[in-house]
Amino acid sequence: MTYEAVIGLEVHVQLKTRSKMFTRAAAGYGHPENTLTDPVVLALPGTLPVMNKDALDKIIKAGLLLGCEIAPVCKWDRKNYFYPDSPKNYQISQYDQPICKGGSVEIELPGPARNIMGEHKSVALTRIHLEEDVGKLNHGDGASLVDFNRAGTPLMEIVSEPVIRSADEAFAYLTALKTVMIYGGISDCDMEKGQLRCDANISIRPVGQAALGTKVELKNLNSFSFVRDGIAHEIRRQTAVLESGGKIVQETRDYDGQTGTSQSLRSKEMAHDYRYFPDPDLMPVEVDQRWKDSIRATCPELPFDRQRRLQAEYGIPYTITSVLVPDRDLGDYFEEAARLSGKAQAAGNWITNDLLRELGAAKKSLSESKVKPVHVAGLVKLVEEGTILSNAAKEVFVDMFNTGDLPEAVVARRGLKAETNLEDLERWCAEAIAANPKSVADYKGGKESALNAFKGPVMRQAKGKADPKRVDETLRRLLAG
Repeated sequence: MTYEAVIGLEVHVQLKTRSKMFTRAAAGYGHPENTLTDPVVLALPGTLPVMNKDALDKIIKAGLLLGCEIAPVCKWDRKNYFYPDSPKNYQISQYDQPICKGGSVEIELPGPARNIMGEHKSVALTRIHLEEDVGKLNHGDGASLVDFNRAGTPLMEIVSEPVIRSADEAFAYLTALKTVMIYGGISDCDMEKGQLRCDANISIRPVGQAALGTKVELKNLNSFSFVRDGIAHEIRRQTAVLESGGKIVQETRDYDGQTGTSQSLRSKEMAHDYRYFPDPDLMPVEVDQRWKDSIRATCPELPFDRQRRLQAEYGIPYTITSVLVPDRDLGDYFEEAARLSGKAQAAGNWITNDLLRELGAAKKSLSESKVKPVHVAGLVKLVEEGTILSNAAKEVFVDMFNTGDLPEAVVARRGLKAETNLEDLERWCAEAIAANPKSVADYKGGKESALNAFKGPVMRQAKGKADPKRVDETLRRLLAG
C-alpha cells in the first residue's frame, strides 16, 4: 500500500523586544545564569503581570505580513502544568481567542537546481498566538539546574494547518517563515539561541483516503536540517509500523539529530489536560483599526514579492535574486548600487559573487564591509566605459574591500587604466590584419572564428590594456572596409 504524509508544524518564535512579556526585566541571550530575572519572572508572591506593548505590536505585524485576521479582542489564559522550568506552574498563553487567525506562508516548492523561479504554494495557517517562554533546564554531572533567563520572553506560536506533504516542503516552509520574520524585524530567528523552535505533527494515510491518520508529535528539532531529517525518519517509521500490521500510537517522540533516531517521550496531552482558564490578572486586549493601520504602515514588502519585482523591474535573473532576497539588507544594498550604476545585472554580479566571497573569507558581515553601494556602482561604470578591463576590475574590487578606497582612486594608484588611445589601437589592428592575409580571407569567407587570429597580436601590442570590446569593433570595421 502507498502512503502519503500529512504534516503540521508548530513554530515558536521569540520576539525581538528589549524586555519580557509581562515585566520590565530585560530579555536577552548569553548572560550569566538567572541574571535576567525579577520578582515577576520568579513568580514571587504578590507580583502581577503587565503587558509588553512592543510584543503586541510585533505579533500584529507578523499577522499582517502573513495575511491573518487580527482579532478585535483577544484574551489571556493560564495553561497549567507542573515542570521545573515554569516557576508559576502555569504559562500565560492564549487559548480560544488568539490574536491572529488564519493567514498563510508562501513557499517555493523544492525541486532540482534551476535558473528560474519554481512552483509556489501557500501553506495555510490555523492561528498565531502570544505567550511567555519558559526557563531552560541544563543537565549534567548528575544534576539538572534551571536557568530562568529565558523565562517570560515574548513568544509567538505559529500553527500551520496539516497541509505540508513532505520533509522538503517543511524545510521550505521554515525557510520562508524565518525570512518573513527577519524582514519584518519581528525576530532574529537564531535557532542556536532558541529564538526559533519547531515541533512537527506527522501522520500518514493511504493515498486517496480523506481521514487523517494518528499523529505523532516530534520534538527537539533544533535545526532546519534536523526538522527535515526528523520528519523523513518519522514517515519511514510509521510506514514500517503499518506495513508490519502494527498500529500508530498518539505520542510525543524525541528526535536525536546526531543519530537519526527517535524515542517515545510521553503520550500526547490533550487541551483539557492543561485546564485552561482566563487569567484573572490580565484584561482582554482590543485591537482597533487605527492600531492595525499604524502597524501596517511599517510592514515591508514580502520576500517573494520583492523577488518577483526585482526580476521584472531590473531584468535580473533568478540566480541573482535568489541570493539577494533572503537577506533584506543585501537586497537594499543591491537596489542602491543598481540605482547609482544604472546597470543592475552587473551590480548584482559583483555583489553576489565578489562581495559575498570576500565577506565570507574575511568572516565579516555586510555592515562591516568597506565596500559600499557607491563603490560597486563606480566599478561598474569604469568597466562599462572601458576605463579598466574585467581582469583589472577584479584586482580593484579586492583592493577596495581591503582599503575602502573608491575605484577611481585604486585605478590611479595602481596604474590599472586600460589603453584608450584610439590612434594606437587603429594602427595595431591594421598591422595585425596586414600580417595575416589567410585569416583575412577566412573571415571574409564567413569563418567568424578567424577574427581571433588578429586579437592576440593587438593585445600583445597593448600590453593587455586594450578594451576587448573596442578591439573587436575596430577589427570588424577595418575588415569590412
